[in-house]
Amino acid sequence: MAEPVPLVLVHGLWDTPKVFRSLLHELNHRRDPLLLPHLPHGLGSKPLLDLAQRLDEAIRTAFGPERPIDLLGFSMGGVIARSWIQLLGGAPRTRRFISVASPHQGTLIALPWPRQWLAGIADMKPGSGLLERLNADLDPLRRIECCSFYCPTDLTVVPGWQGVLPVGRRQLLPVWRHDRLLLAPQAMQPLLAELLRP
Repeated sequence: MAEPVPLVLVHGLWDTPKVFRSLLHELNHRRDPLLLPHLPHGLGSKPLLDLAQRLDEAIRTAFGPERPIDLLGFSMGGVIARSWIQLLGGAPRTRRFISVASPHQGTLIALPWPRQWLAGIADMKPGSGLLERLNADLDPLRRIECCSFYCPTDLTVVPGWQGVLPVGRRQLLPVWRHDRLLLAPQAMQPLLAELLRP
């Protein structure tokens, strides 16, 4: 019998793995083994590529260098996960990448923040160096199954309809706010359906 594919959940800015508490309750151990790495971001001061390196270390420690995984990134966590996939060699071992309201094209609310103080937030500015690198070569993403969930009225990823990957399926979640994307039943059900798909 084949080993189950682990699921790795990557939290966002001002979050910890506790943000996935409701999702874990609904999963009810149907996606074990699970990894929920804590990636301290220094209130947005840590560059996202540094956090992607910490994600790489956590995945290798938990599952070795080659075991296939599924990856879900919420908010900034989606950009961290995408950086790991595209820039740190994660693509060959990633089966599915699920992005939930992640600023893959940047978010306007990051514009005022200077890089010298808040490099992680500055990485999420539209046209940032990191996002330009990621968007310049989409081949690693095209080799895996990608799905983006987004909220058009999101006030964290602005505009909300750009909180999607440049490749793969896209699905609108019928909630009004960013903080409800991992809590509201009308968002939870589509996410569960995607995570539990064979």
